[in-house]
Amino acid sequence: MKYYGAKELAESFRTVRKNTIQAAEEIPEEKFGFRAAEGTRSVEKILTHIGLSHRFQHRFHAIEKRTSFEGFDFPALFAEFTAEEAKPRSKAEVIALLKETGETWAKYLEGLSDDFLSESVSMPPDTTPAAKSRFEMLLSVKEHEMHHRAQIILMQRMLGIVPHLTRQFQERMAAQTSSQTQRAQS
Repeated sequence: MKYYGAKELAESFRTVRKNTIQAAEEIPEEKFGFRAAEGTRSVEKILTHIGLSHRFQHRFHAIEKRTSFEGFDFPALFAEFTAEEAKPRSKAEVIALLKETGETWAKYLEGLSDDFLSESVSMPPDTTPAAKSRFEMLLSVKEHEMHHRAQIILMQRMLGIVPHLTRQFQERMAAQTSSQTQRAQS
């Protein structure tokens, strides 16, 4: 019995990205330079990081088709990604990046086979576990985005913005309370 494959992975990633984009859209452009603390990324840089972060997994699995980290040049990759993230972007450019890269990544995911997702990848020496499935590695893109989106949500709160997911929850609770009250009065 199959519960979660490529199609589900792609759809769950699309849901996460949709919520990230909505959070980004709700932050005024003049607040894109906001930082929660000295030495941290700004709203713009966190969102740009989210938009670009799938590229490691894409390079590893789709381009280089690796089954091991042996010989992988992390310093060169880190330098490349740092330079790309450092480019200044407007709010519109960041949102366009999130939309474009999100859909590109989701389309890649939905085209993967169960056999590919179940393949084992050897981790770097002296790490635990010694190997992971491609599925687990690819799922980490969504997990990574959710981690950084939590930072964005906290920054929204610091800027006086009630995040959309909170508003939606509050609306559902108000509707349920109203419905229960109406039933009790009948």
